[in-house]
Amino acid sequence: MTAVAQRQTLPYTRESLTHKFAIDRHEGYLTIGLFQDGKPGEIFIKISKEGSAISGFCQAFCRAFSLGLQYGLTVQDAIVRFKGMRFEPNGATSNPDIPEASSIVDYVARYLELHYGDG
Repeated sequence: MTAVAQRQTLPYTRESLTHKFAIDRHEGYLTIGLFQDGKPGEIFIKISKEGSAISGFCQAFCRAFSLGLQYGLTVQDAIVRFKGMRFEPNGATSNPDIPEASSIVDYVARYLELHYGDG
């Protein structure tokens, strides 16, 4: 018999971090909702191009990523899978700790690695 993953939901009121970023000419906000132990349990990305394909893609990615975290995907596993993904927008960022990103997904993975990675 195989084990079935159980979803760990976040409390209704939770701690979070919001980070403003820019990649190329695309500005956005990354919000990371935290479990009570301080680990990421959900992410949201708000892009300045509301209603665009990139905004819709970001919403879909965030929903899938958040569900993965809530069903047991570790931040480290997510970093390995998403870091280095390459598509537009890409290029210089507004973050001196992450001077270049090959995509928004790459940027999110690198940001998580810096602040929540295992080292």
